[in-house]
Amino acid sequence: MLIESFPSLPNMHALFVLLLTCAALYLFKREDIALETSSLAVIAVLTVFFALFPFGEGEGLLEPVSFFHGFGHEALVTVCALMIIGQAIVRTGALEPIGRSLSRLWKISPSFSLLCTLIIAGALSAFVNNTPIVVLLLPILISVAIRTQSNVSGMLLPMGLATLVGGMFTTIGTSTNLLVVSVAAEMGVERFGMFDFAPIVMIAAVVAVLYLWLIAPRILPQREATMPDTSPRLFSAYLHIGENSQLIGQTISDAIKLTDGMMRIESVQRGKDFHKLVPLPDTVIKENDRLHVKDYPDRLKEFETVLKATLHSGKHKVDEEHPLEAGTQVLAEIVVILGSGLIGRTLKSANFGSEYGISAVALHREGKPMEITRRSIGTVPLRVGDILLVQGEAEQIEELKTQQGILVVDGASKVLQTAKAPIAMGVIFGVVLMPVLDILPIVISSVCGVLVLLASKCLNWQEVAAALSTQVILIVAASLALGSAMVGTGAAQYLAEAFVALSSSLPVGGVLAALMLLLAILTNVVSNNAAAVIGTPIAISVAQQLGAPAEPFVLAVLFGANLSYATPMAYKTNLLVMNAGGYQFGDFVKVGIPLIILMWVTLSMTLTWVYLS
Repeated sequence: MLIESFPSLPNMHALFVLLLTCAALYLFKREDIALETSSLAVIAVLTVFFALFPFGEGEGLLEPVSFFHGFGHEALVTVCALMIIGQAIVRTGALEPIGRSLSRLWKISPSFSLLCTLIIAGALSAFVNNTPIVVLLLPILISVAIRTQSNVSGMLLPMGLATLVGGMFTTIGTSTNLLVVSVAAEMGVERFGMFDFAPIVMIAAVVAVLYLWLIAPRILPQREATMPDTSPRLFSAYLHIGENSQLIGQTISDAIKLTDGMMRIESVQRGKDFHKLVPLPDTVIKENDRLHVKDYPDRLKEFETVLKATLHSGKHKVDEEHPLEAGTQVLAEIVVILGSGLIGRTLKSANFGSEYGISAVALHREGKPMEITRRSIGTVPLRVGDILLVQGEAEQIEELKTQQGILVVDGASKVLQTAKAPIAMGVIFGVVLMPVLDILPIVISSVCGVLVLLASKCLNWQEVAAALSTQVILIVAASLALGSAMVGTGAAQYLAEAFVALSSSLPVGGVLAALMLLLAILTNVVSNNAAAVIGTPIAISVAQQLGAPAEPFVLAVLFGANLSYATPMAYKTNLLVMNAGGYQFGDFVKVGIPLIILMWVTLSMTLTWVYLS
């Protein structure tokens, strides 16, 4: 029976938890505060409050230390293990054959190829984290668009959204799925099997794919990829210190000051054999020295004038007959993703240029180039979704692809596939098969999979560490702590009663649809994991209030928290797609909101028909 009266206020502890939850959701969406800091603050405040003001007595006492249990929660262990396995998929190039096949198919029929790309991207995302899938397909689609002079914006965003749809198929498709299923199981709901809700998702996925294939490309405006220019931007040259140069007898530090700190000296060449010297600040410049510099052509000419030196490119003086040449320098793009090892760090602190011998030319964030000088790029803390345009020798770029924690998106060359690729694919197949056959639960099979990857040397411990994201770990732990507090204090029960009272005029199926829509709105504003973990106990309490089965309401939370389509910050791959395709915020709104409505209506009707009819 529906409760028509609005519930009275809950106890003090429940009110505190509700206020802290609101504060947490606000902090989680703040860009000026690190997500890790916000998550840790939530856990700290929660534990301190319950330590100072205990809740319950005897065996019913809610222990403050219980809020740390999220760090050892089976869902978090599974999420971490699957992140590591996803890293192995990237490192070994296990998906490269699929990429090659799709690339060949695009030459035959672009329209049919887009459909195949959407289906394959969605199918892979049901078992593998969608980040490596998006990273694999981005350069392929950009390359196809340039070659066929097609609209790149009609390809990239639909592909990215297709991976989000595909992640809803299985319990391991996203970390959100794992969290909802695990929390619901702890609260007494029968644990969902790997493919238990796949038939329901399949119906909605057909609608979604048709929309992304036939409609989305037509409503998206023409956008250019953020970095379509493939010509090198920096030129390597030598400033010859002649007898008239004012630098003779001056130090390297003095020379840099004369250029207002703009000149960067790679090395000093001295003597007939051009012996290389390290350009230390106190190195004294002598006549006939050659300063090796790398910069834009106009700036190199400016250095020549200011320093009264002579600009050379190789053996020749730079003039109309012998202009600057880029030689074998090429451009590539580096995407900052979870596990890249660059998040929160600057290129300077990571010693990026000196370690890899590569120059950063530009930095793109949220689909636009940042208005900073090349010299300042090295001092900007990097975020998830940033794209660095780098330049170096072709060999250096290829070497960069083999380095731990570096993800290169370069449509001109292929992802490296190693001899370990079959092992990585075998591991992901085994990890999925074990729980399907009811041999091992997913948490154990995934941990065993990581062990196999380490034993077979598909990954080393440094790469394992790079694959783990402190953001994911801390926000999951904080969300689990909040969810536990909401259940223990009765806050979840209070919210459920309030939600049922507000929707008392709706049938049970309408309440379910309203719950899914609420989660869909929330997940596009704050973390989907936080929305899912907080929403799951509320959904179970709502089902109990209505006397309905809990399963459809749990799935309403799971599906709603996955509808991260309408904003670029709703999901990390949305940012990757936004940067690579040059999309604007409004493009996600234009394509994402209709898709959310389609999925919401289809999933709500299907859940009601399957569970409540």
